[in-house]
Amino acid sequence: MDQAELLAQLKSLADRVEQLAERSRRLSEENRSLRQQQEQLVGERSALLAKNEQARARVEAMIARLKSLEQHT
Repeated sequence: MDQAELLAQLKSLADRVEQLAERSRRLSEENRSLRQQQEQLVGERSALLAKNEQARARVEAMIARLKSLEQHT
């Protein structure tokens, strides 16, 4: 193998390393973005569960009041 071939292989390897580094940067950014989305969705889910629990409690309270009214009539 002559020097020109070695230099060509070295350049090819350097290009490949740069491509891999760029891919790594993009994946890191995507991972960060996905983690933020996950945190947001977890927060939204928690809020929806709390609203659901409040609605359930109100419905149960209404049922109890209706039963109470039914017993008094």
